[in-house]
Amino acid sequence: MKDKIDRISARLQAKQIRIPVDLTVGILFFLFAGVILLIMPRQVAVSDRDVVNGRAFPRLLMVIMMICCALLVGKELYKIAKKQPLEYKTVNLLVEVKALIILAILAVSYLLARWTDLFVVGAVFCALAFLLYFRCKKPSYYVITVGMAVGIWAAFRFLLNVRF
Repeated sequence: MKDKIDRISARLQAKQIRIPVDLTVGILFFLFAGVILLIMPRQVAVSDRDVVNGRAFPRLLMVIMMICCALLVGKELYKIAKKQPLEYKTVNLLVEVKALIILAILAVSYLLARWTDLFVVGAVFCALAFLLYFRCKKPSYYVITVGMAVGIWAAFRFLLNVRF
């Protein structure tokens, strides 16, 4: 298993992707703001009695974000039309896959804690997953980490009466 992971890592390390940063980010965040504006009416309730409703400030932020993104994309398109060089960023695929794995561990930890209604389940999963991810070989580290996660949860739950 370790050899297979090392082979995959070596292949990903060799792969580089060049992206035009400002153009890509401008388009992505313009689309993100558009999606937020589309789903906001279903997510934020509005009362007729409110002078300023809960949608006003987020809508303002999203409109400003879309304007700034449009200006950024316009600037980049102008550079393309004038044949000026764009600013590129080289992204290493291995670094990005590692970041996605860490994000996935955190997301699964949250979901486990949410689904089971026990924070300790998510905390133990998170601790064990990170130890496995970083290839920790000492069994004592696993015992100590799980013991600390359970101990901290128990102290908050039973001594301080904090329910989470």
